[in-house]
Amino acid sequence: MASEMQRFGTSEDDDDEMGLDVKEEGENDEDDEEKSATMSGGVDGGVVRPRRSNKGFQRQQQFHDQFQDQMSPQGGGGGGRRCRPSEEKERTKLRERQRRAITAKILAGLRRHGNYNLRVRADINDVIAALAREAGWVVLPDGTTFPSRSQGARPAAGGSTAVLTSPTSLPPQQNQAASLGGISSASQIRIDDEACQMKGLFVPSSSAYDVSSSGRSQSPNMLGVEIDGHDDPLMGVSVDTIDARQVVDMPSNLQERDFAGTPYVPVYVLLPLGVINMKCELADPDGLLKQLRVLKSINVDGVMVDCWWGIVEAHEPQAYNWKGYKRLFQMVRELKLKLQVVMSFHECGGDVGDDVCIPLPHWVAEIGRSNPDIYFTDRSGRRNPECLSWGIDKERVLRGRTASEVYFDYMRSFRVEFDEFFVDGVILMIEIGLGPCGELRYPSNPVKHGWRYPGVGEFQCYDQYMLKSLTKAAEARGHPFWARGPENGGSYNSRPHETGFFCDGGDYDSYYGRFFLDWYSQMLISHGDRVLTLAKLAFEGICITTKLSGFHWWYKTASHATELTAGFYNSSNRDGYAAIMQMLKKHGVALNFRSAQMSISDPHMDSSEAFGDPDGLAWQVMNAAWDSCIPITSENALPCLDKVSYNHLLEKAKPPNDPDGRHYSAFTYLRLGPHLMEPHNIMEFERFVKRMHGEASFEIHA
Repeated sequence: MASEMQRFGTSEDDDDEMGLDVKEEGENDEDDEEKSATMSGGVDGGVVRPRRSNKGFQRQQQFHDQFQDQMSPQGGGGGGRRCRPSEEKERTKLRERQRRAITAKILAGLRRHGNYNLRVRADINDVIAALAREAGWVVLPDGTTFPSRSQGARPAAGGSTAVLTSPTSLPPQQNQAASLGGISSASQIRIDDEACQMKGLFVPSSSAYDVSSSGRSQSPNMLGVEIDGHDDPLMGVSVDTIDARQVVDMPSNLQERDFAGTPYVPVYVLLPLGVINMKCELADPDGLLKQLRVLKSINVDGVMVDCWWGIVEAHEPQAYNWKGYKRLFQMVRELKLKLQVVMSFHECGGDVGDDVCIPLPHWVAEIGRSNPDIYFTDRSGRRNPECLSWGIDKERVLRGRTASEVYFDYMRSFRVEFDEFFVDGVILMIEIGLGPCGELRYPSNPVKHGWRYPGVGEFQCYDQYMLKSLTKAAEARGHPFWARGPENGGSYNSRPHETGFFCDGGDYDSYYGRFFLDWYSQMLISHGDRVLTLAKLAFEGICITTKLSGFHWWYKTASHATELTAGFYNSSNRDGYAAIMQMLKKHGVALNFRSAQMSISDPHMDSSEAFGDPDGLAWQVMNAAWDSCIPITSENALPCLDKVSYNHLLEKAKPPNDPDGRHYSAFTYLRLGPHLMEPHNIMEFERFVKRMHGEASFEIHA
């Protein structure tokens, strides 16, 4: 081995350092022939002669005889093997090191900017295989490569494993798949056994029953199933219920992970949006009581309910009506269930999955008609009354009060009104709404303004109060002409490469772009800091949490455009979530992170060009929270009624290979309704609850 390394002009240490096995074409051909000749020799000079009679073999044999004569002390040549000049060795060594340095940079770029999960000692074969999978092709372990659509016509390979195809695979869509690095494909998004190797630097190991890796339970190589669809525009996946049998058939003998003895994760159920009507009364007390009794019978820990600002303080400032909520809380206490309560300062309606409409208080709407700048505003001047702009957090424009004071008065009234439920330990957790949908983010992708997945959205900073803050920041920086929003950020439905701001090398990474994005994200963090400071005063000694959602589409691009417009300055060269976690840790607040469910997709939406990575984003956010010792709670993004979806949630709640044994502190199921109460569905849900609690459970058969 040492002599071989010497002939190539490098060393074993260099190989270990770079970890690459690529050889330049045409280099050291003479050495290759010598190596072939040497390997053909046997003991005592014997030669293993293959049964061939071509000219190539004769020439190789002739070369072998000459080589033996040169190496033999008694040979006709009378001399040893000719040594290569030292200058040539140095040149070869220099070329090899330069080539390996370039290749190492290419691999580092693919890992960092493309999220390719390449092994440390990757070679050119690994790169080509990853690009082929990105284009929608299947790469078998022996190197056989073919399009996923042509599984029946693929070349037969003796050493290849047979492909198993699901009889219920979905019909292919006609959507055009994304192209990367000049490789384009018209194939759909597919899930195979090596999907975790293609992309996703932060993806945790999959379980045997995760749909994305279910092929492992059937074949060690791949699963020939096509799954088309995309993720929910706001949370990760569409909220339309999809039967898992439409996506993939789960084998009857599938081995599930045993969750017996795992940590206890409390399970709560979110009550329907309209459980309290606009008069602050229980909409259906008898029906709700029956459903709550069923939940109690299957050992659900409690329920979660939204306390809507638009219902409680609907008509006059500081005139609070808690009547309906008090009756609801008494019902929950009598059943010995626990409560999680959401302080919902946003409107309900118009969002994905909303079936009721609860606007902001009427007196706030009256102020908005005369002063529309209290709402978030986009570059075209369109107002969004979904929630109040953070620019008025310290502006006395709400009949003598600031927005922060309005939020605090509301929370303090709730704390005083329901003091007995806090004392009795019925109310265990308060979630503070910090923006649209109760989430800490800008309303950058409103459906009412025409946004559709996977548009990048628009910046929401054009009301007079936000612009006032931007002007002040620009002047403090010494560049007053920077007091403007980006002019080349595109529209709601633009793609990053279509804009001058979000494209690779775009203005997002210019001096102005970095200034603007830093100010924009800091406004988000400052808003959360102000409201949570007041929440800690109102709910002293009570566990407080706030919600964060994952904007995962365009996560694999350099700019992370969708996250930027939502207020998360998380471009490829910057961690946008560390500052948020520091703010939450400062107040001792837990994080409710609702991540995407990759096991089910919505076939009505195309994600082939979105370059999204829900698992990668979720892994980044959750690890940032856990590294800051912040507890994580979560909830499902899709309605879950089947085993596949529940297994996916369990795997996220209790990661199997986490060395620190980290897990969710609580889980909330979305949501209570007639479908959940169906006999088979409630039995499956009961089994899910037992496994969340770490109890032994038996499989349910239809």
